[in-house]
Amino acid sequence: MSPNDAAPWGPLIVGVIPKQHPEVIAQALVLAEQLDRGIVFAYVDPNSYLTEWNFKEDITDQSLHPCDIDEDMTADALEILAGIEAIMVGSTPAWTLRILAGEIWKAMARLASETHASMIIVGTRGPTFGAHVSRLLNGATAAHLTAHQHRPVLVVPGVPKPKGRRR
Repeated sequence: MSPNDAAPWGPLIVGVIPKQHPEVIAQALVLAEQLDRGIVFAYVDPNSYLTEWNFKEDITDQSLHPCDIDEDMTADALEILAGIEAIMVGSTPAWTLRILAGEIWKAMARLASETHASMIIVGTRGPTFGAHVSRLLNGATAAHLTAHQHRPVLVVPGVPKPKGRRR
C-alpha cells in the first residue's frame, strides 16, 4: 500500500471515567467497526495538571502522560480497564488505554491532535447533584471540546434507568 492509499483519518478517542455507563464504550466499538478505525480510550486523572504549560521550568524529562501513578489512580485505571476489556473482548478494532494529565478537555484535544483522531467520543454524567455542581463550576467537557477544536465530538447519553411502578 502506498502512503496515498493509507486511511487519512486516525483512531477514535473515547473519554472514559470510573463507574461510567458502558454505553459509551459500546457505541465507540460499533463506530470503530463501521469506520474501520482503532480506538484510544483516554482517562484523564482529575487530580493532575500538565507541566508542559509552565514554560519557566525545564520540561525535557516531563511528560503529558504521567509516569508516576498513585494508588487511587491505579485503582481507577484498573476499574476502567476491566470495563473496557469486558466490552471489547472478541472485537476486531485495535485499542489501547492512555492515562493523561491536566484539564480533561485540553488533554483529550491534545491527544486527538497527536493521533490525528477521526472523532472524540464522550459520555454524559448522571443526573446527580454532584454532576450538576461540577458542570456549573467546570463546564461540560463536550462543550469545551466542540468550542475549541475542529474534530467531530459525539456525546453518548447515559441509558435512563427504568422508572419504578407508582401505586
